[in-house]
Amino acid sequence: MSDSSHEPSFFLKHEFAIRRLHSLLGIIPLGLYMVVHLTTNASLLNGPETFQRAVYLIHSPGKLLPLIEWGFIFLPLIFHAGIGIWITKNAHLNSGKYQFTSNRRYSWQRWTGIIALVYLFLHIMHLHGGFHAEWWLAAIDRFGLGQFRPYNAGSSLVLAMNLGYGIVWPVIYLLGVLSLVYHFINGLWTAGITWGLWISPQAQARATKVCVVLGAILTVISLSAWAAAVFPSDADAVEMRAVEDRMYEAGVESGMVPEMEEKRWHDSSEIEEEIEIEENVQVSRGQEAPAA
Repeated sequence: MSDSSHEPSFFLKHEFAIRRLHSLLGIIPLGLYMVVHLTTNASLLNGPETFQRAVYLIHSPGKLLPLIEWGFIFLPLIFHAGIGIWITKNAHLNSGKYQFTSNRRYSWQRWTGIIALVYLFLHIMHLHGGFHAEWWLAAIDRFGLGQFRPYNAGSSLVLAMNLGYGIVWPVIYLLGVLSLVYHFINGLWTAGITWGLWISPQAQARATKVCVVLGAILTVISLSAWAAAVFPSDADAVEMRAVEDRMYEAGVESGMVPEMEEKRWHDSSEIEEEIEIEENVQVSRGQEAPAA
C-alpha cells in the first residue's frame, strides 16, 4: 500500500506550468497595465484637462468596466500574488551569505513583491475603497479612504494625497511605486530566462542593458506621476475642480460623457469645506493659515 503522505502537492505536480503562467501574468496584463496606469497619472503634469480626458476614456466601457477590471486586473493579480507568496515562502534567501548580484536581485525580487502587495492593498483602499457600494464608501470616508472620484479625477487625487499632513500617503506611494517598478523590471529579466529567451551569458548581458534602460524610463514616469499628485496644493485642487466640472457639464450635454453623479463629489462645496477645516486645524495649532 502506497504512502499517500509522500504524494507531491498540486503545486509541485504542476510547478512548470504554474511558474510560467505566474511569469506571463506578471508581464501581461499586470505589467502592461501598470505602465499605462502610471503614464495616465503622469499626464496630470500637463494639466487637469489631459488627465480627466484619459480617465473618461478609461471609464467609457460603463457597466462593462467591473468585468474588465476583474478579468484583466484583479483575478490575474490575485493569482500572481498568491503564487508569489508561495514562491517566497519556499525560497531560500542566501544574499547575506553569498554577496553576488544575482543573489541580491533574487532577494530584492521577493521583498519588493511583498512591499508591492501591501502597497496595492493600501492604494485600492485609499483611492477606490475596495467596493463600490454607497453604504461602504460612506462608512470608510470618515477614515480618509475611498477618496478618488473619476469625474473629478485630478482634484480628488490631489486632496487624497494631501491627507495625513501631506506626508503619510506620499511616502507610502513613493516606496510602493518604486518597489513595483523594480519588481516588474527584474521580473521581466527573469521571465526571459524562464521562457528561454536569453540563456547564454551574452544574451543575458544584452537583456540586462535593455531592462536597465526600460527601468530608468519607467522610474521617470512613476516619479512624474507621483509628483503630479503630491506637489499641487489644496488651492490647486479647487482650480482643478472648476475645470473638471466644466468638462463634465460639456461632456454630458454633448453626450460624450454619461451622466453619473456618483462618480463626482456629492457636495459641490466639499472641497472648499475640507480646505476650511484644514485651515482651522492649522490655526488652532498656532500655525498661520494659508492665504485664500
